[in-house]
Amino acid sequence: MTSLISYLIPLRYAGLIRQFASREIQARYRQSWLGTFWVVLTPLLMLVVYTFVFRHVFQMRWGTTVESNLSFAVRLYAGLAVFNFFAECVSRAPRLVLEQPHLVKKVVFPLEVLPWVNVVAAMVHMVAAVLVLLVLVSVDVGRVPLTALALPLVWLPLIPLTVGLGWWLAAIGTFIRDVGQVVMMLVSLLLFLSPIFFPIEALPAGVRTWAYLNPLALVITETRHVLIDGLWPNWMALAMVLLACGLMAALGAAFFRSARTGFADVV
Repeated sequence: MTSLISYLIPLRYAGLIRQFASREIQARYRQSWLGTFWVVLTPLLMLVVYTFVFRHVFQMRWGTTVESNLSFAVRLYAGLAVFNFFAECVSRAPRLVLEQPHLVKKVVFPLEVLPWVNVVAAMVHMVAAVLVLLVLVSVDVGRVPLTALALPLVWLPLIPLTVGLGWWLAAIGTFIRDVGQVVMMLVSLLLFLSPIFFPIEALPAGVRTWAYLNPLALVITETRHVLIDGLWPNWMALAMVLLACGLMAALGAAFFRSARTGFADVV
């Protein structure tokens, strides 16, 4: 139990996680002309494309009222910010151990921190997305609602969700190399199955209940509520999702701990 707690709350390795995350971010944008500006530029370019396709080609609307292109883009970007963070963490997870063979074989290294490093590095993009989102909301609505203060709590379930999936996928991906390809395919499907390009209310009532089994669905919906609609989140629903994600993370930590003894034989 003590070992699992150290997995879930790695305070002892906080400095190590920060160091590795910083190194990963620097390596990602080293020798790039625009550097970290790509953190903001890439999602904005994708937002322009998605807004054009879904707003003007498919003629989609969020509601019955007339809305501007900016209003449509803000609601779209709120969903993309959540999904991009999740996709970045999960897509890299199957290769976390495979990319560090020297840490597996030659050094006594706490491999369980690798999913944490992955998530902390992805948080840089999340912070940039929040700043862009706040600017877009203030330009569109004229102000940022007070309920935006609840955004960190709305996004809190994403941490145990991505770290837990990181343990599961890193362990399985070390033994089964095809896992990375399967994950990429599932992430692409999740982009269109999550309420990113449509409001969750657009689904039939019966389907809507099942849609909430996707943990991103509630987070995306509540993100729009607190940032755009000025509504406080559904605290009970968030608590249930947080509990489920925490349980999944605990099981992932236990699985990773049991599987790590065989990593050196296959890496």
